[in-house]
Amino acid sequence: MIQEIKIKNFLSFRDEVILNLEASNDKFAEDCQVVTLDDSAKTRLLRLGIVYGYNASGKTNLLKAFNFLDFFWTYDSGSSDKGTMVPPFRLNASSPNEPTKFDLVFFVDDTKYCYQLELDSKNVLLEKLSYYKSIQPIMLFERVMRNGQSEITFNNQNGDKVTSIVKDKITVECLKNMSFFVARDKANANLPLIDAAKKWLRSHIMELVHPRTDLTGYAQMMTSKDKSLVGYLLDFLRTADFNVTNITTDVITEKLSEEAVKYIIDHNAVPVDERERLVAEKSYKRPMTTFEHTIEDESGKKSYDFSLGEESFGTLKTFGIETALYQAVQNSAFLPIDEIENSLHPKLLEKILFEYLKVPSRSQVIVTTHNDGLLDLVGDLIRKDSIWFTEKDKAGVTDLYKLTDFRGVNRIASIREAYRNKRFGATMGDGK
Repeated sequence: MIQEIKIKNFLSFRDEVILNLEASNDKFAEDCQVVTLDDSAKTRLLRLGIVYGYNASGKTNLLKAFNFLDFFWTYDSGSSDKGTMVPPFRLNASSPNEPTKFDLVFFVDDTKYCYQLELDSKNVLLEKLSYYKSIQPIMLFERVMRNGQSEITFNNQNGDKVTSIVKDKITVECLKNMSFFVARDKANANLPLIDAAKKWLRSHIMELVHPRTDLTGYAQMMTSKDKSLVGYLLDFLRTADFNVTNITTDVITEKLSEEAVKYIIDHNAVPVDERERLVAEKSYKRPMTTFEHTIEDESGKKSYDFSLGEESFGTLKTFGIETALYQAVQNSAFLPIDEIENSLHPKLLEKILFEYLKVPSRSQVIVTTHNDGLLDLVGDLIRKDSIWFTEKDKAGVTDLYKLTDFRGVNRIASIREAYRNKRFGATMGDGK
């Protein structure tokens, strides 16, 4: 689980901002919205964060920070000349030449880690992983840039035991524009503390879901092989008053025309392994999903099958979002969703969040939204410490702050009305 991320000089975040997901002392919905970890501090972490802000205020950029890190941990350019791909703040003369910085505090089971990264457009300047046995962090590895080369230090006293051969191998493989974790993949070694963190970071931070994400294709793929997911989706759709009574996803084989095969060969349209198979078999596999709808009229109950293309955007969005949330819960993963309300009725959005939160798990979901109706649910469904705001000033710099930063929140009769009346900023016309 993620406790905190610090971001500096990334997209619209010129100055350091902090998203801290530690729960306040508020005991509301403690049993299902807060996870208490069995570390030395008994850390209490939130499972939901909701971010408000007007268009272009930086909400999406907050989620993109997680997406960039997820990309960077596996990015192998093959050449140090290709740069790090990091996007710094660009609306002044100095920031593009200054380092971008990330600090991420997270837990693997109940072990606390801290990951630090500083990089510019060409080089990784600092990369460091620490873990905690008590209050003070213990360094596992530290990688710095000296004389144009990466220099890596390991802690053989309180961390993984790293031989000189393994250290030399990782150092040689660690190009100045790539993550330590990519270089570590190329060395045959047993590094349990480092590898536990690497595995969690790569597998438990899910890809950013934005309004253009093909969640339907993702949901088709998952339902074709997971019957428990199908049961979960049907239960949700039933309680949400959809008349969908069955979902069937079959994987079918389609023939490729000679023209299609030629196009694949000429344009390198797919990866090499898949290209060779397509050319040899001249066919491809695709999922085909059918939704069964059951209605009841004067003649009784009747069932009808509908193809994917015959379903509404709302049904397909629910199909996709619920699949992603199911995977997050099952895998205790972190899931960022941008503009979650897109194509969803406000009451359906409330139900999606309610159904997610009522199942205790170590998953976490951060969403951005313009649906201020959710603010009416603060104290009934949503915790006050789960609400955040972004606001951009006249210099194009995004600030990030939370609802509980404001005094007197507990005495406000309507959080929604207070937000609309610009009590918390983050609305149109509030640029500083």
